[in-house]
Amino acid sequence: MLQTEAEEDITMKPVICIVGARPNFMKMAPILRALAAHNPPIPMLLVHTGQHYDRDMSDKLFEDLALPHPDINLEVGSASHAVQTAEVMRRFEPVVDAHGPSCVLVVGDVNSTLACALVAAKKGIPVAHVESGLRSNDRAMPEEINRILTDQLSDRLYITERSASDNLAHEGIPAARICFVGNVMIDSLLNAKPKAVDPAMTLRTHGVDAAVLGEPRRYGVVTLHRPSNVDDQHTLSDLLHVLGEVAAQIPLIFALHPRTKANIERFGLLNLIKPECMFLLPPQGYLEMLGLMAGATLMLTDSGGLQEETTALGVPCLTLRENTERPITIDQGTNTLVGRDRQAILDAAGEILAGKGKKGRVPEYWDGHAAERIAADLWNWLK
Repeated sequence: MLQTEAEEDITMKPVICIVGARPNFMKMAPILRALAAHNPPIPMLLVHTGQHYDRDMSDKLFEDLALPHPDINLEVGSASHAVQTAEVMRRFEPVVDAHGPSCVLVVGDVNSTLACALVAAKKGIPVAHVESGLRSNDRAMPEEINRILTDQLSDRLYITERSASDNLAHEGIPAARICFVGNVMIDSLLNAKPKAVDPAMTLRTHGVDAAVLGEPRRYGVVTLHRPSNVDDQHTLSDLLHVLGEVAAQIPLIFALHPRTKANIERFGLLNLIKPECMFLLPPQGYLEMLGLMAGATLMLTDSGGLQEETTALGVPCLTLRENTERPITIDQGTNTLVGRDRQAILDAAGEILAGKGKKGRVPEYWDGHAAERIAADLWNWLK
């Protein structure tokens, strides 16, 4: 079928897709596949800002997700929020000038998300934001600022849950700019689940005998990385104490974020790790972490993404934060917000270990096809 002149023009202009940190990769991988599979294919350019970059982990993550290597790497590296955001903008602007994209597509809420949206908006390039409208209502979180400002700059806002549209409406964003597509994180999870690494193999790799998990296997998985939890000595000490109490009831596998590891050592808290029931692992690849989560009895975390993934897997999750930008994981899923309150954590863990944990259900459109809906809408919107 002959294309119109407008359609031909669209096909010549790529969608610049932005990734900057680990959670972005999980969100972008299915989107890139869907853009390529769309009829006609939607041209794209993958830009990695280099906001977070570990060569070994990054290469592994790209392999696990079947994610193509970036067309452009800005190699920004770590810095303060202001410096990092400014440096991403400085390095991204020439990319926009050189490629004249049809739009810039950003995901999530990291500094790169906001920085690239700012550059595009100031140059009159349309911005599409995947995972719009999530709010913790806690402006002490840098991610909350990034979310709010990116949504204000965006022309097309893709939401993972219907309640996000209420947040956006409250902030004055017209409903015509919002499109409910579901959760691309779950697209990645469902695609990768058959390839998940057996937890016993992951433990053996790190010198831990899987027999410690018992038969049948019962264990919890822990991740902590948020500054509010790990940067203060007393807060981190209190959390490690209560995790030790939980570990006395069920072995805990602790995938240790570099920031958390450094602070445990800096504050002299290694003595709070009980080696017989708390097993420290380095940061895990996507397939290894997916295997650990899928087989877990419970999850204890301060990660937003893991709240969603445990809901999709049906694994009870205790979120060690005072708020969450993903309330659907509480209202419909397996998540319980326990903050840093010792008794609340112990009570909720006890309920789960007694077989009374939240069963939840998989939310609407968390079905593995969110990226396809984005590609279809993006094509029609660009036309």
